Amino acid sequence: MKTRMKTRMKTRMKTRMKISNLLTLLYLFFLSSSFAQTTSSFDLTKYIRTISISDLKTHLEIVASDEMEGRDTGTEGQKKAGVYLINTYKNNGISFPKGATDFYQKVPSAFMKGLPDSENIWAFIEGTEKPEEIVVVSAHYDHIGIIDGEIYNGADDDGSGTVALLEIAQAFQEAKNDGLGPKRSVLFLHVTGEEHGLYGSSYYTENPLFPLENTISDVNIDMIGRRDEFHLKSNNYIYLIGSNFLSTDLHNVCEDVNKKYINIKLDYKYNSRKDPNRFYYRSDHYNFAKHNIPSVFLFNGVHDDYHQATDEVNKIEFDALQKRTQLAFVIAWELANRKNRPVVDKSEK
Repeated sequence: MKTRMKTRMKTRMKTRMKISNLLTLLYLFFLSSSFAQTTSSFDLTKYIRTISISDLKTHLEIVASDEMEGRDTGTEGQKKAGVYLINTYKNNGISFPKGATDFYQKVPSAFMKGLPDSENIWAFIEGTEKPEEIVVVSAHYDHIGIIDGEIYNGADDDGSGTVALLEIAQAFQEAKNDGLGPKRSVLFLHVTGEEHGLYGSSYYTENPLFPLENTISDVNIDMIGRRDEFHLKSNNYIYLIGSNFLSTDLHNVCEDVNKKYINIKLDYKYNSRKDPNRFYYRSDHYNFAKHNIPSVFLFNGVHDDYHQATDEVNKIEFDALQKRTQLAFVIAWELANRKNRPVVDKSEK
């Protein structure tokens, strides 16, 4: 009898210990999971704030200065602007992509129908868990140069997108320095020849450094520093174009992160393939979308200084530029870190 009781007691004690150990492990798991989510959310806010008005202004005053001579494709002024971009990446500890020998992807004159030889400029942050999957963040850094002796500096078009990329890359790198690097790799792509026919982005997608089937999305930024005639009372808006054309997932990402972090008005006025302005077809995201890569275009609309010599830094609304850059960052961040890549559930054809 006593032996049976002792055996039962030992069995019960072992069972209780197993249950206790299991509960402890479950508790630690949920605690660590909860902590990781809280840390991620908190830290993302921290990195959003690194995108500052002062840095955007400092960069733009150089990129859109007379020294860069309007950054026409293949000119000395554009090449000077490219050197500034590269030096900024180097200063922030960001390198060129794996598989490349430097920051340049040369785009030959023959590809651009006789324009001077030029270069796309790329920088890269490698992913920690799925490095083979690529999020592209793009903007064109060319403009239309000098016409009749006047310099067309293109502060909004697309100096604003160009400096946005610099700030977004810095935010990603600061997260990486803190041990919170993106799960997927991020390619920051400054393309050339946009003003003459989307040549730089076309060249990249025809000669990709990384397989296009591994490129999960393109976040394209072209003119985000001004307001248009439809938003004279507030600059707290941005046009999103193409976000739902190929992928419902991508569209939902844009909506969700905006509500969570930025709270800017997302205007879909031009979000149509039948838009008479054809904006969807007029910037570099389109060359990715043609390959069924989910793509979104951030755009403030046109204004009186579009393609004029008067598109100058002193007309940029830096509070709007900051907020829109932050939106582009959180979209790219979510795409780089979410569990699954955006599902292509629609066709470009």
